[in-house]
Amino acid sequence: MKIQGDALDVTFEPLAGFGLTNLLRITAHNRFNISTRYMPRILYSFLLSSVLTPFRFRETLKYKKIIDQTKISKSPLFIIGHWRSGTTYLHNLMSLNQNYGYCSTFHTTAPNVFLANEKIIKPIVSASLPKKRPQDDVALGADLPQEEEYGLGALFPYAYYNGWCFPKNMKFYNKFVCLDDIPNKILENWKENYLYFLKKVTIYNKDKRLILKNPANTGRIKLILELFPDAQFVHIIRNPYEVYHSMIRFMKVIMSKYCVQVPPDDLVDVMMDLYNQMYDKYFEERDLIPSENLTEIKYENVINNPVDNIKKIHNDFNLSGYQKHEDKLKKYVNSQKKTKLSKYSMDENVKKMIYKKWRRIFEEFEYSA
Repeated sequence: MKIQGDALDVTFEPLAGFGLTNLLRITAHNRFNISTRYMPRILYSFLLSSVLTPFRFRETLKYKKIIDQTKISKSPLFIIGHWRSGTTYLHNLMSLNQNYGYCSTFHTTAPNVFLANEKIIKPIVSASLPKKRPQDDVALGADLPQEEEYGLGALFPYAYYNGWCFPKNMKFYNKFVCLDDIPNKILENWKENYLYFLKKVTIYNKDKRLILKNPANTGRIKLILELFPDAQFVHIIRNPYEVYHSMIRFMKVIMSKYCVQVPPDDLVDVMMDLYNQMYDKYFEERDLIPSENLTEIKYENVINNPVDNIKKIHNDFNLSGYQKHEDKLKKYVNSQKKTKLSKYSMDENVKKMIYKKWRRIFEEFEYSA
């Protein structure tokens, strides 16, 4: 699959705003292998990271002690499932309940500076964001929910989404989904940075319990339970054929906006393998979750009846605040009825290939071939 974007489009470049030292480390890990056509993106990233350095120092001086002393006393609720299985829609629905906090686009775009510099940085972030995500018709905004995985890359080099910027090393960065076969020092560093970021988000949300959406956590159940023994999980599942179609579209649109290297031709196979790796790990670790702390729902059911499914999740986990926020939920659901869902047709040979590669997932979740 050929992917090639406008090299001068820097609007969506995740590397912009990374910690300067971290950005240097990441580019060094990739042997400074930047495609010539994408040089404007990396130069812009270094420029913006340099500009943000004083703000980062200010945040460290003001909040380091507070962050270190912060305890996440309420284990989060984690929304998991493949990236293209409806996790964003579910997160948006659940986050309407203001009894709970969430990680926002502002937090993930400026993870080093969002506590001490909100009045200065947030308007800039808001102004730079388009109203819709480029890969679909979903609203995008600084205050809207976002997956915390995006923020991790700005904090340290070993984060999954860094592979979308450096796709020639995608297989390497995919290791940081399941976190298998990596040195213990890096694993401990990952835990430290993950907790550090969630502490900051907890402070921002005034110690509310967090509702987090992070598809990569589907392959990290054991690790998440080590960090948060009482964590609850909502796992959303989607027909693998639809996942494939949505994934291909996502890759074509998003990687063309993130990458600073010309992507290799085998990315589809790499991402299909990641789906299997993540779900093999999930099936291996799922039973570690106490049955009362896991609910699995299908995307099709959420789309067809979102209000009842959100109510069921609240009842299953004894979450407070549903009645108070039900009207807001219904209003949001009605506002989304005009959202355009992409349509696709699939070659029979492609269908056979998908079923062959993902057969276990079809069978486990009872989707027909």
